[in-house]
Amino acid sequence: MRNRVISALAGAALLLGGTVAAHAQDALERVTAAGVLKVGTETAFAPFDFIDAGTHTGLNMDVFAEIGKELGVEIEWVTLDWAGVLPGLEAGQFDMVAGPATVTAARMERYRFTPPIAEATVALLKSAKDDSITKPEDIAGKAVGAGHATAQLAQLIAYGETLPTAPEAKEYVSFNEAYADLAAGRIAGVANSLPNIAFVAQQRPEVFAVVEPAFGTKTYFAYPGLKDDDHASLMDAIDAAILKMKGDGRLADLQQKWFGTTFDTPDAVTEPNI
Repeated sequence: MRNRVISALAGAALLLGGTVAAHAQDALERVTAAGVLKVGTETAFAPFDFIDAGTHTGLNMDVFAEIGKELGVEIEWVTLDWAGVLPGLEAGQFDMVAGPATVTAARMERYRFTPPIAEATVALLKSAKDDSITKPEDIAGKAVGAGHATAQLAQLIAYGETLPTAPEAKEYVSFNEAYADLAAGRIAGVANSLPNIAFVAQQRPEVFAVVEPAFGTKTYFAYPGLKDDDHASLMDAIDAAILKMKGDGRLADLQQKWFGTTFDTPDAVTEPNI
């Protein structure tokens, strides 16, 4: 009799455990239930994310505000240095990254990317008073800054290897520090995406100038999330929100607002150029 009771209780426990497992929430259900999407980003990557008069602002703020409306949730921002953003995502500190990040083959193996929100082709920013740099190859043998652990740094180094004398690639925790060194004459240029440096040059034309043409391979910015079954439905929902924004013109309006131009981006990047 006692054995039968124990067996019945064990069976009930297994049934209950299976029922709980069957109803375990995935990432989208957790976000929806909490009413909050936690988004990690840095705040030194204007015009995507930056601090203006003490206020966090930029394209990413506007895009995720629209994503929040589509998902019916609030956006909670978690800010940290770029070098810690992707590790923070993997550690579960937030649900999504607003970086954004350049879509690369190596990153696609580890993360799932949303539809692109802008072009990310790398170009050069120089001092407006520096007449020695009129084309990208003029950086040969000179010190050029880029962000630490960024695709822009990798492309600067790769491009430098094609020149007679490779430039000295200087790594910075934030691009703002690189811009400050450029303005002070401590480096000859900054390698960053064309949208970023175009914005910086537009804000301070007396200090900075864009060197044409862009020297990097054509690439795109998108938002990375985790590449697992638990986050699949959340990423699907965010993808759908961005594609809806692209279709109804909201994304183009935000590009025009922050870049002064729009970008013809694909709905997805399946085979990145880098």
